[in-house]
Amino acid sequence: MKDIEGLEDIIKLINYFYEIAKQDELIGPFFTEKFVIVWELHLPVMYDFWENVLFFTGKYSGNPMKLHQDIHQKFPFTESDFDRWILLFKRSVDTLFKGKQADTIKQRAYNIAAVMKVKILT
Repeated sequence: MKDIEGLEDIIKLINYFYEIAKQDELIGPFFTEKFVIVWELHLPVMYDFWENVLFFTGKYSGNPMKLHQDIHQKFPFTESDFDRWILLFKRSVDTLFKGKQADTIKQRAYNIAAVMKVKILT
């Protein structure tokens, strides 16, 4: 397996992750039932976000914490939701990639999930 090298790999990872996440019995409803997600708009934002997380491109300029706090007000997250999200994200990375950048994106995803869990649930 190869490492994550750029935007093309980020797109592959994010598309794979969401296909798995949408089918998940615990967090899937956030993506399929609780919200109407316009995937053609949402996915490019996620590509920019994760490309920026890994490669510091500066392409993303949103506020994911605020967005998730707003979601939490309508459909409360649980600790299990965050734990499942990170599990599925790490599995997605491990299924597709191996290497330094793959390890880095998993660590940064874990850090993001941990901060969100603390700030949203406490």
